[in-house]
Amino acid sequence: MTGRERVRAAIKFERPDRIPRDIWPLPYVTLFQKAELEKLKAEYPMDIGASQASPGWGDAVVEATSTAGSYTDDWGSVWQVGEPGVVGEVKKPALEDWADLAHFRAPWHLIEDRDKDFVDASCEASDLFMLSDIVARPFERLQFLRGSQNLFYDIGEDRQEMHDLLALIHEYYLADIAWWCKTKVDGIFFMDDWGTNSSLLIDPRTWRKIFKPLYKEYCDLIHASGKFTFFHSDGNTEAIIGDLVEIGIDVLNTQLFCMDIEELGRKYRGKITFWGEIDRQYILPFGTENDVTQAVSRVECAFGGKDGGVIAQCEWGKMNPSWNIEAVYRAWSRIGG
Repeated sequence: MTGRERVRAAIKFERPDRIPRDIWPLPYVTLFQKAELEKLKAEYPMDIGASQASPGWGDAVVEATSTAGSYTDDWGSVWQVGEPGVVGEVKKPALEDWADLAHFRAPWHLIEDRDKDFVDASCEASDLFMLSDIVARPFERLQFLRGSQNLFYDIGEDRQEMHDLLALIHEYYLADIAWWCKTKVDGIFFMDDWGTNSSLLIDPRTWRKIFKPLYKEYCDLIHASGKFTFFHSDGNTEAIIGDLVEIGIDVLNTQLFCMDIEELGRKYRGKITFWGEIDRQYILPFGTENDVTQAVSRVECAFGGKDGGVIAQCEWGKMNPSWNIEAVYRAWSRIGG
């Protein structure tokens, strides 16, 4: 099987010849451990391709984080990078003052200036399963534009300005998704980090009222074009996984080890494909190879893999030694052919 065929078989529960692989190198690894990254990919060929260096962070952001300092994102918010290769945080939100909303505009040029022919040619030239860039992150974009504390007040107070801003963001993201739907990518990728280690950042009822309808529109648009929906969210997202299945998420990347993995398997095995991951808070940075192997086995036992429904993914950040990343793919290879 090619990578494209293998990932499709996993998503459709059609017994891929082995469990598909995917690696998420964060900017530090992309910048400063390139030789180790290439060695890993040579030994364990990956099955998913994309036009960006890391999930959520395009090449421009990787370049911006190559040195400590500040940079302004395409939406006008100022980020501070404290350490080279480590994505920083917003220090000056573009819309900290609601008075600026009346003159605010989304960066439509990013969509208008894209080269569709280049994207299509890249897809045609590859036998990997090709993903879009990140197309939507409405909750995170609100945080970047308002600042997290301000946004939580906005949501709690149900401020009209917040709804107006979200409508503007949503209009932009629908256009972004529509653009990618016309290309030859296989899957379309959107995200929002929703969880703490123990629960959602907001009440699940509020999430269902404000954000779930937006996500459903994204899924419907993507499926209408014949493509698969890929979604990422950090933290404990157990409260909304059933909702994500309901609205049509095909592939989910979330921090499984913040949750009861076995219970997730009982509820959702065969209903959605789990796109990793292996615990990057404790096991990857501090564990032994045996710890890594047991973690992989736990995911496989919960969700299967040989029949589909699993993609062998892990995130490689600065604190994760290369030998533990290698151990992830060695363990998956032993299980899945």
